[in-house]
Amino acid sequence: MSDNNDSTVKIDSLEMENVKRVKAVRIECKGKPLTVIGGRNNQGKTTVLDGICYTLGGERFKPSNLQRDDALAYPELRVNLSNGLLAERKGKNSSLKVTDQEGNTGGQSLLKKFIPEFALNLPKFLNAKPSEKADILLKIIGVGDKLKKLQSDEEKLYDKRHAYGQIADQKKKYADELPTYPDAPDAIITAKELIQSQQEILARNGENQKKRERVQELILAHGNAFKEMARLRDELEKAEEEVNRIETDLRTATKTAKSLQDESTEEVEAKLDEIDAINVRVRANLDKDKANEEAEEYRQTYEEMTEEIENIRAEKKALLEGANLPLPGLSVENGELVYQGKAWDCMSGSDQLRVATAIVRRLNPKCGFVLIDKLEALDVDTLREFGQWLEKEGLQAITTRVGQGEECSIIIEDGFSIEDGRKTFVHGEF
Repeated sequence: MSDNNDSTVKIDSLEMENVKRVKAVRIECKGKPLTVIGGRNNQGKTTVLDGICYTLGGERFKPSNLQRDDALAYPELRVNLSNGLLAERKGKNSSLKVTDQEGNTGGQSLLKKFIPEFALNLPKFLNAKPSEKADILLKIIGVGDKLKKLQSDEEKLYDKRHAYGQIADQKKKYADELPTYPDAPDAIITAKELIQSQQEILARNGENQKKRERVQELILAHGNAFKEMARLRDELEKAEEEVNRIETDLRTATKTAKSLQDESTEEVEAKLDEIDAINVRVRANLDKDKANEEAEEYRQTYEEMTEEIENIRAEKKALLEGANLPLPGLSVENGELVYQGKAWDCMSGSDQLRVATAIVRRLNPKCGFVLIDKLEALDVDTLREFGQWLEKEGLQAITTRVGQGEECSIIIEDGFSIEDGRKTFVHGEF
């Protein structure tokens, strides 16, 4: 079995008979980037796409009622591919047969090599959740796991930073609400310090008292000396000397005692009385300073986390910019696809098709076509632009559309394909 891999595989033509609503349809797609199957509702347009899906995609795409209700013959489906393969289903069991240009035959495994599921079922991608679309893209460009880790790191850091920011704001608000006492000391006053100061004053006053007592002692000694002088006249000279000495000391001591001034403990005692009130104000100032310091610490941590988040975002951006994306302007932001700066739900219908088709192509570069049902939402000009883009990219789309305008490549009417107003028969007649 040979398989031409020189270019992407497209659908050249298809034929089907007695399939669901279709009686006989033949469509030539070769060389057409966009084939639009038009017609009124319930004429068999979607059946054509269902038939292609079943022929190329296998049993998972088999309709529940494949055979047309009033048909006498079994369904027949044929799809000619640009790589020379012919895929056929016919007979009672609609078994698959794949034949190459040399007549070699194969089966479903051969088609799976170049036809991904999304090519046959693009609505599955279009209707997927935004995160699922992004995961598919990241997987095919090979950065999914690393980007997920960066995204997880960013989310955790963002939540942590948010918590720090809230705490910083709360502590700042708490600090602002605390009272301030400019006249209060910088540190807590303790009773021990005041008591020690009081004891020092009392000690100095005690020394003064001792000096006063010394004066009294000298006065008493002076009297005794005179008595001793009267009794000991024989020692008068010695006693007189003693008296003179004592008198000298007395004069000095008296003069010193008169100049002494006792210190007051009233100020210390007053401070002891108001120590608790002072310390209330001091503690209030200290609490306010501490609250402001804590708020600033949390704010600084918040700013550091902001810088870390920006670094992670820059790494994510660089990772995506360095990846081989399937479409210029396509990226992933916050876990969702973004094209030309717009999220999926903000993209035009044409851009959504463009993004989906480009991603499907990247899933398997060998496949060059997609099937799209119900393109009524696109106006003719947008449809034409989509076709021009397909041609530029070397891709093919086979679509259906309610209508019979000139944008339609072929019309399905009552189960037949219509060309130039005439029914197209697959084998000439039925």
